[in-house]
Amino acid sequence: MMYKSIFIDLDDTVWAFSDNSHDTFKQMYDKFDYSRFFSSFNHFYSLYSERNRELWVDYGQGKITKDELNKERFSHPLRVVGVDDDNLPAMFSKSFFEEIALKDKLMPNCREALEYLYTKYDLYILSNGFHGLQQKKIDSSGVSKYFKKIILSEDAGVHKPYKEIFDYALAQTDSQAETSIMIGDSWENDILGAHDAGLSQGFYNINSSVNMSFNPTFIFHDWLEISDFL
Repeated sequence: MMYKSIFIDLDDTVWAFSDNSHDTFKQMYDKFDYSRFFSSFNHFYSLYSERNRELWVDYGQGKITKDELNKERFSHPLRVVGVDDDNLPAMFSKSFFEEIALKDKLMPNCREALEYLYTKYDLYILSNGFHGLQQKKIDSSGVSKYFKKIILSEDAGVHKPYKEIFDYALAQTDSQAETSIMIGDSWENDILGAHDAGLSQGFYNINSSVNMSFNPTFIFHDWLEISDFL
């Protein structure tokens, strides 16, 4: 198939979210002396990560607001260990977002793949993240030149994997589903969502532990493989 538009997820597909986030949380843990409250950084981070995943599901379903998401995910670990302090997680959160926006680590070989792709296709970011933060990530990591537009759930008013955000992305870029492909690391959000919206799918399968309910258009494990498919 001849593609024209490629929609690419940002976090853990282009920008190394897991590594950048982990590094930033460790910085904040030390900065705010959270060793006073937790047995280890891993203790704190596991509490945060589990609750964060739950909250993003609630946010995606419209059950909580952006502000409620951010307040709860940063205060939850402290509450678990008996610390009732609204000011501390607020300061932690503010400093965290300021610092993580400056992180520039990309997924392995992604920059080389983008250099190859952007000369052949129209590239767009399609992400569930928040506008200000996602734009800063793209700018800090030096990949903004590759993308014609950034489409975010916060602007669309709906999250991946819902069909409406893919329809919104197509409309915003004057693209057609039959000549568009979605590339991402999340089976549910990126691949299943794109499939249900009529787009082709490139599954960046970085952990090889996903139970796939159908065969996507193609699967790759390293960005170096992308020229085999596109």
